[in-house]
Amino acid sequence: MQALVGTILPVFLVIGAGYGAARRGWFTPAAVDGLMTFTLQFAIPCLLFAALARLDLGQGFDPRLIAAYYSAATFSFLAGLLGARLVFARPWEDAVAIGFVCLFSNSIMLGLPIMERAYGPAALAGNYAILAVHAPFCYGLGVTAMEVVRARGALAGLPWRVARAMFRNILVLAIGGGLAVNLAGLPLPGPVWSALDLMVRAALPTALFGLGGILCRYRPEGDLRTIAWVCAVSLLLHPALAWGFGRALGLSEASFRSAVVTAAMAPGINGYVFASLYGVAKRVAAASVLVATAGSIVTAWAWLTLLGGAG
Repeated sequence: MQALVGTILPVFLVIGAGYGAARRGWFTPAAVDGLMTFTLQFAIPCLLFAALARLDLGQGFDPRLIAAYYSAATFSFLAGLLGARLVFARPWEDAVAIGFVCLFSNSIMLGLPIMERAYGPAALAGNYAILAVHAPFCYGLGVTAMEVVRARGALAGLPWRVARAMFRNILVLAIGGGLAVNLAGLPLPGPVWSALDLMVRAALPTALFGLGGILCRYRPEGDLRTIAWVCAVSLLLHPALAWGFGRALGLSEASFRSAVVTAAMAPGINGYVFASLYGVAKRVAAASVLVATAGSIVTAWAWLTLLGGAG
């Protein structure tokens, strides 16, 4: 119990510090935006590039891990989409955006620090393997689904629209660059690695503090039943499915933990970014990120308890 509290609370205390600073006016909206621009456009891409460039693909990149995690993610996307459409009678475009929120767990800002604190830096290989596919898979699925429902059957040019959206994403480019360096065995000069490591050390603390500042802007108002559905799918169904698929595919304990912990994270800010990109379901997306992030303090503790071995 004490080990789990020590694992989870520091992460959420940093988020809470950012939230409180923004709420008190000590952290202005312009400062929040500037910090998040640095984090999302520079520091986190450096983290992903360095992690994928150094990842032992033979050991960390287990196809069964990818299959288990992304099967669970796809079912969660469908649960969010179909629930929004069939249960809450949202328009199809809204339903896709809500499905995307259920799909895109906060694998970097929450998943990495919680996993590292629970099981140590050596346990992150599986997380980085998931991250190698995360942005390309999630944006590929979300953009394709949205373009299909918006096209109303006119699908000419769909592959080009999806590819253009994918290759404008800095996270996708950073992942692709890291994998290219890894696969080519390209040696980078020592000062370059040192500079990358400086950026990497800044990535997670600034991301957590900035996330708190971003969450301060949102209010859980309206659409409460839909928000509750998103939270249930993201915090309960997604990790439960990852658990089931992981056991069925016989994952190693390290890979199994990476899959379940990543799936158990609250929706990331990218869910709101996606909704904003298409101008649909923005209030549901923003409020769901806020409520689920708060709720994940309890649910993350519960999933770590079930997994055991944290500390």
